[in-house]
Amino acid sequence: MTSINASEQHTVTIDDVITTVVMARVTDFFGFFVYAIASALIFPRVFFPFLDPIPGTLLSFAIFSLAFLARPLGSIIARALQVKIGRPGKVMLALMVLGTSTVAIGLIPTYEKIGIAAPILLAVLRFIQGVGLGGSWDGITLQLKTAAPADRTGLYGVIPQLGGPIGFCVAAALFYVLTGFLTEAELFSYGWRFAFFAVMAVNVVSLFARLRLMTTNFGGEDPALLKSSPMGELFSAEWRTIILTAALPICSYALMHMMTVFPISYTLLFTDNPISTIILWQLLGGSIAIIAVIISGILADKYSTRHVLWFTCALVPVLGLSINTLESAPEIYILLGFIILGLSYGQSSSILPNRFEPKYRYSGAAVATNFSWILGAAFAPFIALLLAWSFGLWAASLYLLSGAIVTVCALYLLEKRLKAK
Repeated sequence: MTSINASEQHTVTIDDVITTVVMARVTDFFGFFVYAIASALIFPRVFFPFLDPIPGTLLSFAIFSLAFLARPLGSIIARALQVKIGRPGKVMLALMVLGTSTVAIGLIPTYEKIGIAAPILLAVLRFIQGVGLGGSWDGITLQLKTAAPADRTGLYGVIPQLGGPIGFCVAAALFYVLTGFLTEAELFSYGWRFAFFAVMAVNVVSLFARLRLMTTNFGGEDPALLKSSPMGELFSAEWRTIILTAALPICSYALMHMMTVFPISYTLLFTDNPISTIILWQLLGGSIAIIAVIISGILADKYSTRHVLWFTCALVPVLGLSINTLESAPEIYILLGFIILGLSYGQSSSILPNRFEPKYRYSGAAVATNFSWILGAAFAPFIALLLAWSFGLWAASLYLLSGAIVTVCALYLLEKRLKAK
């Protein structure tokens, strides 16, 4: 496997690049949400039947967090590999690891067949997924923002972010079909496995989409922005920026899991609402979030990314007040939450790279993103469910509020640093 030289690159239009980016990100998030939904809907019964439903779901969510914890390790391994096989080779290998481990999860025998080995295998494979995720960092947002016109950086920056809500809608639609057309016995014995096999199929699409983008020259791209920086030098020069930028998207990542995973687990464990109804509302919410992501880019160009994030953080307390509707009118919480999520998530990643000096931008954004996912997303389903079980829904809403407070503080400190320079 050899790296691809710039002379071997071909040139495509920006429209081709946008299509490729969206395709790659949608397939990534499709796999991400297939596991997330299964961790609430399927795994507690398949891998933890020896526990009561709530502890079983909490343990399933604990294993869910392993992929986020493994991402930094994947990034470290990928940095070493990139020197030898180039960025395209590194991403290709990482996606192969991710795809293989995902399919393997769909092949794990149930607890009834192999006992405690089943959840152990799930944990191991989930960790390997995280290694693949960490290694697949490709700097797509950097490339697009570099190519964007000066007055359209916000809109261009949301293009990779569209993959989040679109990928969720595809994953949710798949589980909606599985839960609607299969009997309960069929779903839990073999039906859920098809979702993981589908991930492998789309992972191949993601692989070719990314390789096409990374071997493409679409003009205005500075190769120096896509090179890794020495880790020691990076932390020595940019440790404050890494900490602050890691805190910036925490509200968005907490929102993501509180809107996608938490409603499913809470509905199954604490209400009599049909799970198909919840998934249907989430599908509608995810569709609205796609529009909200695009609107966030328009607003960012007109005002600024910081103003958009300030605004979305201000809306989070309103969402927290609506969380009790999950029991009687779940559509209120779900639809409102997805609107706020779309506005927030649309700008959560595009703001990261600009905080770093150009030579540290690629590596700094990767490190900050990994820390952000750990702090804001890894334990969100676990903490929210534990709080709701122990104290009630109001306590889960405080978790949402804490994410908004962290993001607001990070925004304030970053603005203060910029004014001081």
